[in-house]
Amino acid sequence: MNTLSIERSISIRGLFRISRPINLLLVAFTQLMTAFFLVETTQTGLPVLQDYRLYLLVFATVLITAAGYMINDYYDVKIDYVNRPNEVVVGKGIKRRMVIFLHSALNFFAIGLGYLVSPRIAVINFVATFLLWIYSNRLKREPFIGNFTVAFLTGLSVYLVSFYYQKSELLVLTYAIFAFFLNLIREIIKDIEDRPGDRKHGCRTLPIVIGFRKTKQVIFLIAFGFVCSILIVTFKINSPILFAYFGILGIFFLWFMWKIYQADRKDHFTQLSAIAKILMLVGTLSMGFL
Repeated sequence: MNTLSIERSISIRGLFRISRPINLLLVAFTQLMTAFFLVETTQTGLPVLQDYRLYLLVFATVLITAAGYMINDYYDVKIDYVNRPNEVVVGKGIKRRMVIFLHSALNFFAIGLGYLVSPRIAVINFVATFLLWIYSNRLKREPFIGNFTVAFLTGLSVYLVSFYYQKSELLVLTYAIFAFFLNLIREIIKDIEDRPGDRKHGCRTLPIVIGFRKTKQVIFLIAFGFVCSILIVTFKINSPILFAYFGILGIFFLWFMWKIYQADRKDHFTQLSAIAKILMLVGTLSMGFL
């Protein structure tokens, strides 16, 4: 493939938009914060930030996440023409065949990096790439299971650092649970936001199957489980600072739930999705107080 054909197949702007660099930075930031504040040292006593395998692990996670965004946009291009026509990249900024090539190459490279870290990390990376592919191809169009899959992988990305270094697992589990539940809520919010395109193309997401109001009730039920889970784990850890921080964050979470209760327009749910991302960032920053 010569330079001219590559330029016709891909643009820098298109690559930038399809890979969601802000989200990728958040993934890397969360894993590095987990390593620095919660893991601290390797099993040999070396400061974790001096271990090159940490950066291989983080880079592999970022590549898998970027590949996941690409394949998701590939399968959702028709839906996106309905929900957000001005943001479609596949077929415009990047040719469809190039998206498939980049998706495959990034995943292959990420699994290879995982093997350099540890064979078990390579296996986890392979499972993650498979789940993201089957999510984009099928699960996203089914009620709840797609939301659960993405939330599980988000929580796993937090827990993965502790799993590899086998340090402070209960404390990291708190943040993995935090990431899981908050992203589960965010994914359902995005389904509410994307109802027009999803309905037109035969998707069976929660808002389409059980309706708008009942989907909100599911979110409130998940939120209750989220609060209970965080309380149980933080009580077991018995850290007053952590309990106080999550207590303050809980006030903002209640406000977030109130905004969900009031929301009834597409732009409301777009804002709520952004707020959920901010809550996750604020929660991640609490690692610095531990």
